[in-house]
Amino acid sequence: MQSIKTTSFWDELNWQIIVRNGLIAGVILLYVGVIGMLEAFNDREVIRDIVTLGQLLIFVPAILLGYITARRLTDDGHNIGIAILSGGVVGILASLPSLLMLWFADTTDIRDILVNVNRDWQDIITFDNRDASVRGGLYLFGALLVSGFGGSILSQFPVKLRGALIWATMITLTVGTMGNTVSQIVEQIGGDDLVDAFFRRDALLRNPAIGLFVISFISTFAWSVYGKTVNQQYKQLPQQQQSTAQIIGYVMLLGFLLVLPFLVGRALSDVLVTVGLFVLMGLGLNIAIGLAGLLDLGYVTNYAVGAYVMAVLTSTGALGRGPDFINFWVVLPIAVLSAMFAGFIFAVPVLKMRGDYLAIATLGFGEIIGKLAVSDWLRPIIGGAQGVLSIPNANFFGTELKNPEQLYYVILGACLLTLFVSIRLNNSRTGRQWMAIREDEDVAAAMGINTARAKLLAFTLSAATGGLAGAIFVAKVNTVFPNSFTVFVSINVLSLIIVGGMGSNPGIVVGALVLVGAPELLREFSEYRWLLYGALLIFMMVNRPEGLVPSQVTRREIAGGDGINDPTLDA
Repeated sequence: MQSIKTTSFWDELNWQIIVRNGLIAGVILLYVGVIGMLEAFNDREVIRDIVTLGQLLIFVPAILLGYITARRLTDDGHNIGIAILSGGVVGILASLPSLLMLWFADTTDIRDILVNVNRDWQDIITFDNRDASVRGGLYLFGALLVSGFGGSILSQFPVKLRGALIWATMITLTVGTMGNTVSQIVEQIGGDDLVDAFFRRDALLRNPAIGLFVISFISTFAWSVYGKTVNQQYKQLPQQQQSTAQIIGYVMLLGFLLVLPFLVGRALSDVLVTVGLFVLMGLGLNIAIGLAGLLDLGYVTNYAVGAYVMAVLTSTGALGRGPDFINFWVVLPIAVLSAMFAGFIFAVPVLKMRGDYLAIATLGFGEIIGKLAVSDWLRPIIGGAQGVLSIPNANFFGTELKNPEQLYYVILGACLLTLFVSIRLNNSRTGRQWMAIREDEDVAAAMGINTARAKLLAFTLSAATGGLAGAIFVAKVNTVFPNSFTVFVSINVLSLIIVGGMGSNPGIVVGALVLVGAPELLREFSEYRWLLYGALLIFMMVNRPEGLVPSQVTRREIAGGDGINDPTLDA
């Protein structure tokens, strides 16, 4: 008689995925502790007397990996009970590395090796139960168990409800984390009394946090339910009414941008100027990379050329070369044309290169410009390592643009002009030629496209905004030094295009806010900037390779069909 083999509940768990994700969460938590990140972030309260940024670092890895694990098991056909249970197991496994380190720190003095595994770390990881290590370890175990379960339960919610919960939580925590910045904006609008009603020591108060979460949840859930219907009704309107609605929307957006410096104040206006410079460069580099598919890692060359031309021709110091009548507005087109000429010259030798070879060649150009800037050969002209000093501010009809609020409008005008040109190019015959080269250069050549001419044009026009950004940058800082033009500038610009969405103009703005604006607002964590930078890029490439705000073409290419419509963090 043949025996019937039964499968137990535990046998149905996909232990390979569960163990791998649980240990990844545990290693992340241990790593941020031993490098001191947990301790540094714990000084920033998110919601007053409830949670700090350091405590969020304890919970988030288990929640995220529990969520991803449960979604993976559900997609593989496992039932909901198994998927939810897997999140709890992930949370348990996530606690093991830190519990082991706690035991090791209690029994052995390891601070000579791991200086950050100290009493402050023990206080954070045990929720202020350092002296009662067993109880503190149980608190950590229970917190991560609940976090893992929470992530797996969240993954089983309906898509619209899940998306609304995630967005509401992210909005609330972001406002709490950026409490210093948000409180400055609130103070500009409503004064100190309004700030005291929402914040205490730059941390969001509990009741306002609950209110913000509820409002954000209702808004995002309502949009997920009715947004598609509203969009369909909008598309059914006559073309004239659609055009009128678009114009009204653009006018309202422009009005908001014009009054923005008065809403945020001087310090935040300075951050907006920095973000605007990278938006400007991103819009230019997007022509070469997003449209033409030319991986240019030497974009800092154009930035440096524009900056040095502006510096040398307007400086009132020993290196100033321009006559007295030359000012910022006269030199600005000269700087742009000089950058375009440099882009053309550097493009000629690499016209036949593609892919990685083109990237390495352009990277070499970026290194060359850096070495030339500090060389003795050009020192009599551009100052070498000492740079160029005494550069005057821009002057507009007798008003010196020396404040960030004033310079903001120069950046805004440059960005809007570049955006207009970029949109026109995107919809032009030249833009379609670039996109054909990006898809397949050989096929584009076979169709009669002059690929060499198109690529030269892409490099040259792309360089224009780099030179424009460099010239405005010099007017902002009034000095120019070679260390302002390292290869990391090119990497930053490329990264914001990737994170925002390749070929997407709105994505460039979002990418600049995330990768440039956020680090500027969180300067106390600047030593961990590159760590977070790399982690964000890895997460984006794994979970949303098309970017935060992708273009329709990129969405179709990467996701297929209509793209990814789920606003959640599904792996």
